[in-house]
Amino acid sequence: MEVAAGLPAVSRTCPFGPEHDVFKVAGKIFLMATEATGEPIVTLKCEPPHAAALRQEFPTITPGYHMNKQHWISLAAGPGVTRDLVAELVLNAYELVVDGLPRAERPVLRHADTGPGPTTEAG
Repeated sequence: MEVAAGLPAVSRTCPFGPEHDVFKVAGKIFLMATEATGEPIVTLKCEPPHAAALRQEFPTITPGYHMNKQHWISLAAGPGVTRDLVAELVLNAYELVVDGLPRAERPVLRHADTGPGPTTEAG
């Protein structure tokens, strides 16, 4: 959850109890971490075609636990579910929510490969 906590303008809350970590940007949920059937799971926002492809490829990626099954996925540890994959899915979920926000509410997210953003000159 370090990836989620490190993104711009992210807040972490526990509105459903201490066993549910909820990560939001601009008040919108993009990730929840909890346990289901005794195993830790992460539930993330995901575009439906990508979610379907992930569920076919990874047996431990399932429709979102207690969420809209079309727009959310849950993932647990399993074959092929690497830290890099989880980090990629967290970033994707965050960007999906940010992209749906009005421009004035969007935090700035800079990728390492895009270089510095615009600057203003004093004077």
